[in-house]
Amino acid sequence: MPIALLPDRALVTLAGPDATALLQGVITCNVETLGAAEARLGALLTPQGKIQFDFLISRSADGYRLDVPAAHAAGLAKRLTLYRLRAQVEIAVDPTVAIAAAWDGATTAAEVAVAADSRVPDIGARLYAAEGAFSADASEADYHAHRIRLGVPEGGRDFPLGDAFPHEALMDQLGGVDFRKGCYVGQEVVSRMQHRGTARTRILPATYAEGEAAAPGSEITAGQKVLGVTGSRAAGRGLVMLRLDRLADAVAAGEVLRAEGRVFGVARPAFASFAMPGAAGSAAG
Repeated sequence: MPIALLPDRALVTLAGPDATALLQGVITCNVETLGAAEARLGALLTPQGKIQFDFLISRSADGYRLDVPAAHAAGLAKRLTLYRLRAQVEIAVDPTVAIAAAWDGATTAAEVAVAADSRVPDIGARLYAAEGAFSADASEADYHAHRIRLGVPEGGRDFPLGDAFPHEALMDQLGGVDFRKGCYVGQEVVSRMQHRGTARTRILPATYAEGEAAAPGSEITAGQKVLGVTGSRAAGRGLVMLRLDRLADAVAAGEVLRAEGRVFGVARPAFASFAMPGAAGSAAG
């Protein structure tokens, strides 16, 4: 029952009477339906519908926590402040809170805030507490191996921030976009992609034939065509971003996928419902 500290994550906090209204009007997920002990995937997009920041949002005693890559916490806080205008909301980066992931039924002390990660059932929960409030029995690498096995991508590791649409990052499959809540930044582009079914690129789990995954950022080819690029990796598995139309062509031609000369196969994640070329793989687990 592992618990892993995640030093690469940080919290942006929002508090005040207008915090819910501010977030509901600018981010992709539905804040009003957020559970009391839920960590829900969300993002702040550009007006062109591309992901600027992805995060897990949960409720706190006086507002909300946005669990984001530490390198982007200050940028997210600054961007949200630009949207605040006259709203009564306090926005800050909180360096005093340690973030951990727990999975396979791990538990911890009562003083630790626990929020169930709602992206997929088996991914576990997020823990938030002061430094030293809990001890880890797993590594950050163990958590990422767990995440990769489930097919769950993260911004900056599996897709480029500022240059990927929510559908490409599987946010539509992981509960990170609410298509019924109304307007938010970039909403028109995302809604159009959803209703027209124009998402041609997707992140998929990959399994390497010889047990060693290609380095992140490696070009993926089949025959003479480039299909995409590799993302994070662990224990012979990885996540890859692929053009599905080109993958279909490769499957039809009987061509294998390669990255750094390594042969691999791809599958649709078990949680996903989008169409996949039939011979490319079945549900991953």
